[in-house]
Amino acid sequence: MGRKRGRTAYTDDFRREAVRLATREPERVAQIARELDVHPETLRSWIRRAVSPTGPIVPPTHVVTLEEENRQLRRENERLREEREILKKATAFFARDTR
Repeated sequence: MGRKRGRTAYTDDFRREAVRLATREPERVAQIARELDVHPETLRSWIRRAVSPTGPIVPPTHVVTLEEENRQLRRENERLREEREILKKATAFFARDTR
């Protein structure tokens, strides 16, 4: 028999992201709900309220412009390059020590 769960409090960000995922691929709502450990009907109700004329279930998030996203990705890319270089040097150092 299925386990009985109490009422779970989900954050606004979690709900917003769940709705975003589900509206991208509406044919996968049940699968997305399972992956997020949310009852499918709960997710469907969030979607209905998100597109309801009475207003969204949660306030809209900050919309990231392409330029802003590009800047963020460039910074992350540079950080990852630096980390990779550090790891290369550390690997060479420890490889030399074991000989």
